[in-house]
Amino acid sequence: MKLEELRTSGGDHLTRIVQEIVPGKQITMAHIICSPDPVIYQKLGLDPRVDYEHSAVGIITISPSETAIIAADICMKKSAIEIGFIDRFSGTLIITGRMADVSVALESVLEYTENVMGFTVCNLTKA
Repeated sequence: MKLEELRTSGGDHLTRIVQEIVPGKQITMAHIICSPDPVIYQKLGLDPRVDYEHSAVGIITISPSETAIIAADICMKKSAIEIGFIDRFSGTLIITGRMADVSVALESVLEYTENVMGFTVCNLTKA
């Protein structure tokens, strides 16, 4: 993503965001946030009633972006997670749940998209 500063004919400042998507089938990020701070849940608009000590947030970015819908379906079928956010336009999927469930869900997405759909996938990272 690139930000560009522009000026109108009247001298006012405008900011334009240019988002570039590379053609191809790929998962560019798959990450698990273990025991996230409650503020992360709140800032993302996720359910604040969760048990933060035993929870995890999983994030995946995928293109083509509509594949986020398939990824969400795989996650729901493979483990007891909740969908926090899905965006079929940017390819972002955020899931929540217990650490083991989030890990199984994201690993299942990586395996399926690589082996069945022919995607290039990244490694799953955890912090």
